[in-house]
Amino acid sequence: MGEIRIIGGQWKRSKLPVPDAPGLRPTSDRVRETLFNWLGQTLTGWRVLDAFAGSGALGFEAASRDAAEVVLVERDVKLAAGLRASVQRLKATTMKVHAADALAWMRAAPRGGFDLVLLDPPFAADLFDAALTAALPLLTEGGLIYVEAPHEITPPAGFTVWRQGRAGAVHYHLLRREDNPTP
Repeated sequence: MGEIRIIGGQWKRSKLPVPDAPGLRPTSDRVRETLFNWLGQTLTGWRVLDAFAGSGALGFEAASRDAAEVVLVERDVKLAAGLRASVQRLKATTMKVHAADALAWMRAAPRGGFDLVLLDPPFAADLFDAALTAALPLLTEGGLIYVEAPHEITPPAGFTVWRQGRAGAVHYHLLRREDNPTP
């Protein structure tokens, strides 16, 4: 088992365990730092969904930066249990963990509830289009979607790539509605 560190906010330098699991690929420090530089160092009042949570690195970074609510969805029961243990250890009262299939959970979730949806599905599963389709209705007006993929993403209709980058084999994108002013 490995570990990663939260890079900013109230839990800066806190460690998160990263179990050995097929397809688990935590977002690198460099990419997380870039994403939260784009978003701003504080997410006060934001509601955030980390679908396909895995190690929970993205969701814990958002919670560490004062997001009002962070929902982690992970279908692997052992990974979900590890996420719950980290939530308890950090006393992360704004975080909730759901052991569920991310696509099914998003399809059943109430509409318009999230300011930011974080999508980092297993690369081999090729769930990018399905995940984007399921995430779109969950956004508030002005909401953003972050996507990691092994290739560049074509944004869905009505969205544009606001920011993007690449680190090794990982392409990362921050999407916003075309009618959304820059946050």
